[in-house]
Amino acid sequence: MSTYGFLMIAPALALLVWAAAEDMRSRRIPNWLTFSLVLSGIIQSFTRQGMTTPTGSLLGLLTGFTLTFGMFALGALGGGDVKLLSGIGAWFGPQCAFVCFCLEAIIGMVLVLVQATLQGRLRVLARNSAVVAINLAHVREVGVEHAKATGQSCRSVDRPLPYAVPVLIAMGILIARSWRA
Repeated sequence: MSTYGFLMIAPALALLVWAAAEDMRSRRIPNWLTFSLVLSGIIQSFTRQGMTTPTGSLLGLLTGFTLTFGMFALGALGGGDVKLLSGIGAWFGPQCAFVCFCLEAIIGMVLVLVQATLQGRLRVLARNSAVVAINLAHVREVGVEHAKATGQSCRSVDRPLPYAVPVLIAMGILIARSWRA
């Protein structure tokens, strides 16, 4: 990626940094911020130097939405988190949205393990994760509402992880990787 390419993605990076800061502070990402990310991603795709094509932008938006909506429906993510990954898809396309989703899941897992270890709650995290996994595996028998309630009652850490932080770290890794290529 050239310096010009980096300047092209600077608005997306600025919005991601802002989203991470807001998410850490209040555990919420404002709608105006996520909608700005989505809208600017779609608009930039129509420029000659856009990161993806308009079709790629819309497919990326749909990919980001689809990957996170199931977790939103179960109460594991908030609506701002869904819109945040949709905005990344709008900016960078469906493949980047998918890779970012996979990478942020790994980063998020590591951060939660570190947080639980520092709080002395690693055993509780393991037990609660097993309970949630069993409920999800048997969601047809127990019902979505029961699985959702179990997930909410099985919080293992004092404060839930702000989703925008691992997303920002994942995008930083992806951008650094493309900078070297």
